[in-house]
Amino acid sequence: MADKALVIVPTYNERENIVSLISAVLEKDARIEVLVVDDNSPDGTGDMVEALRSKDSRVHLLRRPGKMGLGTAYLDGFRWALARDYEYIFEMDADFSHDPRHLPEFLAAAQDSDFVLGSRYLDGRVTVVNWPMKRLLLSYCANIYARLVTGMHLWDGTGGFKCFHRRVLEAIDLDAVRSNGYAFQIEMSFRAFHKGFRGKEIPITFTDRTVGDSKMSGHIVREAIFMVWRLRWWHLTGRL
Repeated sequence: MADKALVIVPTYNERENIVSLISAVLEKDARIEVLVVDDNSPDGTGDMVEALRSKDSRVHLLRRPGKMGLGTAYLDGFRWALARDYEYIFEMDADFSHDPRHLPEFLAAAQDSDFVLGSRYLDGRVTVVNWPMKRLLLSYCANIYARLVTGMHLWDGTGGFKCFHRRVLEAIDLDAVRSNGYAFQIEMSFRAFHKGFRGKEIPITFTDRTVGDSKMSGHIVREAIFMVWRLRWWHLTGRL
């Protein structure tokens, strides 16, 4: 099938969400398939996906030996996708904070851009549901900070709902990507822009998870604070 799409979903203890999420994703477009990158979830998430995979050729599973981080999960997923014939390669959370109903909008926007970012803050308008004010302010201010330091004109550089054309991921040296938390999202966009690719933001509604546990931590925040400066330095010194 032409223009196949792959939605990469990293998981760690997402058994309460994963079956319904996969079903919701697959029903949005016949071109879409799902790759779950599971970090040996103790709750059996990987086994649940394996059961689905045995019944549906559009479901795929990449098992990893342990909890290795969000960024490396996506990088492994990107490599898996590039070894196959997918044109559109998505990043998507497993907890329904990224609504599958937006997937057709991403595919439409990708027709005239190299990569598409789902924005919670497009043009300064906040489209976040059920987040505590402290978390919302942290996220909003982090994006202002990232925009100022990196110079990228993105309203939501830390957002993790994305779609890349394969040519973007083929052009980026995936082995050189260093971030592993939410800074990973900034780094991937930064590297794409500095390879000359055009990015486009579309509005999404982001809803906080209702089941499972958030993966946010102090380490992830600190990594993002310092990584934006490293990216700027790498660009100035020609190391990207």
